[in-house]
Amino acid sequence: MDADEPFIETETRRRRRRSLFRHRRVPVRMLVPNFFTLLGLCAGLTSIRMGIEGRYDLALAAIVFAACLDGIDGRIARLLKASSRFGAELDSLADFVNFGVAPAFLLFNWGLGDLKSAGWICVMIFALASALRLARFNAALDDEKPKWQSNYFMGMPTPAAAIVLLLPVYLDQLGLADIKTQWALKVVLVYTVFIAFMMVSSIPTYSGKLVGERVGREWVLPIFVVAIGIVAFLFTYPYETLTVLTLIYLGFIPVSWRNFRDRSEGESAAAAAAQAASPQPSETPAPQQGTGRIFTFRPTDPAK
Repeated sequence: MDADEPFIETETRRRRRRSLFRHRRVPVRMLVPNFFTLLGLCAGLTSIRMGIEGRYDLALAAIVFAACLDGIDGRIARLLKASSRFGAELDSLADFVNFGVAPAFLLFNWGLGDLKSAGWICVMIFALASALRLARFNAALDDEKPKWQSNYFMGMPTPAAAIVLLLPVYLDQLGLADIKTQWALKVVLVYTVFIAFMMVSSIPTYSGKLVGERVGREWVLPIFVVAIGIVAFLFTYPYETLTVLTLIYLGFIPVSWRNFRDRSEGESAAAAAAQAASPQPSETPAPQQGTGRIFTFRPTDPAK
């Protein structure tokens, strides 16, 4: 038996006995972020229904709405100081349904179902990759890392992967008739597996978590203008806006990876320089300087 099994079983029992909330009377502010999470979960389940019925525009709108809610529920929890283990678990389950299962069903009902088993295997790989991505993210929450690394995700996050995965559906809604031909659907198969790989990979992608902490005074008005412009374009030209945002995000991944690599190399170089500058203790003590003579006592040989 593995030596770690008793420890793992003890730790599992301890976590199961731990209460979800530390106080008997839960403040109302603790429930507010969970309402947003449940509303996003309702949107994800509705997207599955709309995809089965062939109403792809409403299915896409539901997934985008769930992604918007997912982007604000965590910030609301931090602002209200309402973070809890229950909310974190609920958020992970909702993310798996909204951004793992719902996009897979939508893409399969849209066109990959024509490829029978091959299409189903690819969308299933995507859903499983989203589950693995969320499990890895939850397991890494307790890892200590520099604060600047909180501005990056390891791999593509599930909400972004769901939006990026549906690029073929955007192109179809824009009137690209060739997107549903046999050769194009095979390209979509490869594209689906590629997005699944990006989720479980260790390629750093920009998260923007630290943006909400401090914003320069000169950037306040431009940020408002850009945000309002994106929302206006999203309501007026939804498929064009989603296509452009998807292409920009994919093109920004190499930039994120390069910035993360440069920052890591700079941090490693600084740590090495600091270690080299610090005095190293000598393994052998230096000989003492003095005027006295040194005598060495040797045991006498009894044979002599």
